[in-house]
Amino acid sequence: MCGIVGAVGSRNIVPVLVEGLKRLEYRGYDSCGVAVLQDNQLRRTRSTQRVAELATQADQDGVNSTLGIAHTRWATHGVPAVHNAHPHFSHGPGADAAATKPGRIALVHNGIIENHEELRRELQAKGYVFLSQTDTEVIAHLVDHLYDGDLYAAVKAATLRLTGAYAIAVFCRDEPQRVVGARQGSPLIMGVGGVDASERFLASDAMALAGVTDQIVYLEEGDVVDLQPGRHWIEHIAPGATVHARVDLAERPVRTVTAHSGAVELGPYRHYMQKEIFEQPRAIADTLEGVHAITPSLFGDNAAEVFGKIDRVLILACGTSYYSGSAAKYWLESIAKIPTQIEVASEYRYRDSVPEPSTLVVTISQSGETADTIAALKHARSLGMEHTLTICNVATSAMVRECKLAYVTRAGVEIGVASTKAFTTQLAGLFLLTLTLAKLRGHLSPEQEADHLTAMRHLPAALQSVLALEPQVMAWADSFARKENALFLGRGLHYPIALEGSLKLKEISYIHAEAYPAGELKHGPLALVTSEMPVVVVAPNDVLLEKLKSNMQEVKARGGELYVCADGDTQIQAEPGIHVIRLPEHYGALSPILHVVPLQLLAYHTACAKGTDVDKPRNLAKSVTVE
Repeated sequence: MCGIVGAVGSRNIVPVLVEGLKRLEYRGYDSCGVAVLQDNQLRRTRSTQRVAELATQADQDGVNSTLGIAHTRWATHGVPAVHNAHPHFSHGPGADAAATKPGRIALVHNGIIENHEELRRELQAKGYVFLSQTDTEVIAHLVDHLYDGDLYAAVKAATLRLTGAYAIAVFCRDEPQRVVGARQGSPLIMGVGGVDASERFLASDAMALAGVTDQIVYLEEGDVVDLQPGRHWIEHIAPGATVHARVDLAERPVRTVTAHSGAVELGPYRHYMQKEIFEQPRAIADTLEGVHAITPSLFGDNAAEVFGKIDRVLILACGTSYYSGSAAKYWLESIAKIPTQIEVASEYRYRDSVPEPSTLVVTISQSGETADTIAALKHARSLGMEHTLTICNVATSAMVRECKLAYVTRAGVEIGVASTKAFTTQLAGLFLLTLTLAKLRGHLSPEQEADHLTAMRHLPAALQSVLALEPQVMAWADSFARKENALFLGRGLHYPIALEGSLKLKEISYIHAEAYPAGELKHGPLALVTSEMPVVVVAPNDVLLEKLKSNMQEVKARGGELYVCADGDTQIQAEPGIHVIRLPEHYGALSPILHVVPLQLLAYHTACAKGTDVDKPRNLAKSVTVE
């Protein structure tokens, strides 16, 4: 989940590296650092502060070079501390090597090396002394041990010894115009050109290079890339192979990728999360742009053929994406009449399951780089389930490349760690999938299709009306900020929305929150209900409304305080102990997309009232690229 940047340039590259880190900080912010080759010596600046402070520190330290690497960390191995911060150096073997010998290898890494303990013991036996608790330092010492005058050869040899996931960038004191990168299981792209055609860059995400270059090469799993002024080349190792093969650069074409730096500017908003909540009308409109009819071609050229071969759906996802998939299960079974199973991706590959080749495997991911979901997808394919589709926000991601079919949402860049607009656009894409499968299976009449399309086109305006309820939500937040626990209730299609609301609150406000199907209230959770545990109820006007009202009375009778997100026609009235926010309309099947918005705002304003770091909540990062 860390972010890495590397560069070989024709100018002082440190400001470019630091600016790139600022744009990657959503990936991790436990520590950060930059290393360069300056006056034929390795130099670095590391900090446990945010990247903005690193820029000042690097300037004060006089770090300046045309070649360097940088890193912002989400801690896996080793506590967030300066000695565990990247970049890591290797000074070679010897008990006092770090004190008496100049550093030779500098390296940054995103991922997890699963065999690091074995490698650590091997390298310690050769005299290497470890100064951190990280798995990354193992790679630096391994490259140093294998180095024999050719950094590219040393990195290739080192990758053959690594088990796990990695994207790395490394340079050597003895080769002053060379940075080498490699990827296996973690994202890595290359940028070509900058102030002149000779510059070359590495980064975890193209956004890191916004304003520097829009010429991007997407590296594949198993690639090792050699960057030098004015040139680069790539070698690739196939799964199970032992030798790298040169890649024709036509196979890794340079693409023009517009990653506007303006996309990450806050504008009038306090936080990115708030900005992204209010971007949802536009994000939904963009996601649905060009959708004039329900047709398989929305999902790919051969979607009709694939959809004709499937008789069930398996959804694989993690976190917020899992909750969007959970809502989609209700749609798929009620509207498309197709059996649907949803699995937590991080669990799926580690249990015995019963594969069915006629299954459509649907993965959901904001980044398209979620390690657990990619691994689950590969596992499903290994079981013979080759009909694959992804709902994803990044067209160039690994997930899109791995799946036969895709629906790319157009949420735009999402910086806040707590997902908002990505969630609602996922729901929009999944609803289109539902309608498509329903139509192909004979469960969607032309009149129903027209009605659903009309309702979807209305979503941006409906979202604007819900966002106008923000002042009422802020009043709730003042009360929530003083609580330590909260309970969220929903029924049917809106139970996943209760789960998502609960997740948002705990992610950014650190208030313990749980979600339950409202019918389960009396099967345990009711024991927790007091006046100090607010109960949030998602209350659309659907067939379960009267049952839900009974559940609310159960809470009220026990002294609980209810906060109800109700449709305009539910006849739920505010009274002592019952606070009501009334959405302007009843939205039918699309109700989850609207009802989640007040819960997003509640989490956001509660976190603001508590003074937490909304966009960068403790212990979390945006893109979960490690298992």
